[in-house]
Amino acid sequence: MTTVRLFGERVSFRLHARTLWVCLALLVVTACALGAAMMLGDYPVPLSDALTAVFGDGSRMAELFVTRRRLPRALTAVLVGVALGVSGAVFQSLTRNPLGSPDIVGFGQGASTGAVLVLLVFGGGTTQTAAGAFVGGLLAAAVVYLLALNRGAHGYRLVLVGIGVSSMLIAFNNYLVTRADLNDARAATVWIVGSLFERRWPEAVLMAVAVAVLVPLAVVLGRVLSILDIGDAGATGLGVRVERARLALIVVAVALTAVATACAGPVAFVALVAPQVARRLTGSPGPGLLPAGLLGGALLLISDLVAQRVTSPGELPVGVVTGAVGGVYLAWLLAREWRSGRG
Repeated sequence: MTTVRLFGERVSFRLHARTLWVCLALLVVTACALGAAMMLGDYPVPLSDALTAVFGDGSRMAELFVTRRRLPRALTAVLVGVALGVSGAVFQSLTRNPLGSPDIVGFGQGASTGAVLVLLVFGGGTTQTAAGAFVGGLLAAAVVYLLALNRGAHGYRLVLVGIGVSSMLIAFNNYLVTRADLNDARAATVWIVGSLFERRWPEAVLMAVAVAVLVPLAVVLGRVLSILDIGDAGATGLGVRVERARLALIVVAVALTAVATACAGPVAFVALVAPQVARRLTGSPGPGLLPAGLLGGALLLISDLVAQRVTSPGELPVGVVTGAVGGVYLAWLLAREWRSGRG
């Protein structure tokens, strides 16, 4: 049993050996991907020169490409992936449903709607678009929660209501794009898919602050997730204020999703895939917030590297790559469930 102090509160948890090794392996993979992200590009930079540039002693060209362009983009990818992975783990645990991730139940689409409205209707810039995405994600979450609230916002109801709200928001976003000027519509479409193009230090710093504050808060609040798995009646009997705990977890998870979407757009499937794959890798009971976050960071960074190089000298939006990976995983998951059902 290990005890740490977060936000002035003692938090105890068990260290699962396999989970620890998986987390260490994911950190190594992420570090290797970060090195590749700094090296690769139209202007290749050796790893030694890239590391020198990071510490301020590199050549002018290395500093331009590494510290001003590649490193902030790579760090943004990792931090966005961490936020989405943790958020997805919280929602899947709350809903007790593998489809209960924020991009499936409408929170990501709400952020998209807020950003697209600002971009196409009000002609806002980057900062205003990010703010619109944040507000849109929070409003969509509030609408889904209130519509699903009927003597407790139970998991299956959240998922069903969220899918319905998501479908309406997708239709509304498509309508806005079809009515927009061609150049604005192209920019909005790239944003809707999810992209890390031209992400710089402001986005990286914003994500770093959000992750530093919200992920530890999710870990503290996440202690009740395993208790909620036994059902509302059982959790109440153990002294958990169910709706208060559920609402607090939803607020934190939605905030993680909204900030991530504001910085990178509604990147598909990371929040869906990362928690499930992490759970299979660790073999550990419980929500597994930290492994899900680390896997989400590694997955999004590697996907962005693929998106940059697969059509070089151009690049794809990273959401295209994560959508392809997530689609394959979802098809495999459905096929596996179908075979197990027949068996």
